[in-house]
Amino acid sequence: MSSLRRMSEHFNKHPVKITPEEVKDYLQYLSDSKQVSPSTINQAIGVYKILQSDILCNDWESIRIKRARPKKRLPVVFSKEEIASLVEMPKNLKHQAILSITYSSGLRISEVMGLKVSDIDSGRMLVRINQGKGKKDRYTILAKSTLDLLRKYYRKYRPKEVLFPGIDPDRPISARTIQFVFKRAMKKAGIAKEAYFHCLRHSFATHLLEQGTNLKLIQQLMGHTTMRTTSTYLHVARLDFQSVVSPGDKLISDSDGNS
Repeated sequence: MSSLRRMSEHFNKHPVKITPEEVKDYLQYLSDSKQVSPSTINQAIGVYKILQSDILCNDWESIRIKRARPKKRLPVVFSKEEIASLVEMPKNLKHQAILSITYSSGLRISEVMGLKVSDIDSGRMLVRINQGKGKKDRYTILAKSTLDLLRKYYRKYRPKEVLFPGIDPDRPISARTIQFVFKRAMKKAGIAKEAYFHCLRHSFATHLLEQGTNLKLIQQLMGHTTMRTTSTYLHVARLDFQSVVSPGDKLISDSDGNS
């Protein structure tokens, strides 16, 4: 309840006597003058809600104070050259295959861990994701270079059911090990970006967008529930506006052709 105590000290009055309007002014003060994080502001709102609804038994719906939205940061994206360097860095074939399929198919770390040998559809060049985020199944694309690497990996390691097992052949490699492999590859490649494993997935979506792939299709490949999540990549993709023809110019050329 330290948030409530600080609020009380700010107004120099008992918390029970602090009005909702005063709380709003206090939150504005925290945001503007103290520049505290949205989570700190929401914590203050939370303790005030407990005071009002649970202790004083007041109707919170009539008081309701809007929670602060966390600041959204743009995802870190690797260049294609950096991706190639990352995949080549590990000496271990399994580790190369993990980095390659994560990027080239746009997978989450949990989806990489959950892959089975039978999920690789080489005939249709697809990867099946079983029960991804939101308990949804989906298909995503498989790169030919990744398939070639997976075949080399399979011939050497002969995984049974789990595609990337850990020490126990029946259990997947751990997230901690995958993250360690990624960080070590970054260090060896000399990449100084503040990146994390999920940035491989961000890079997949961004590079698809830069290649001209439809945003709706990217949404389906990524397994996003809403287009809002996918549209984040519009802010980081390097789009070639010079190659876009204005529909106004198309109208003129169509008109000339019909005359």
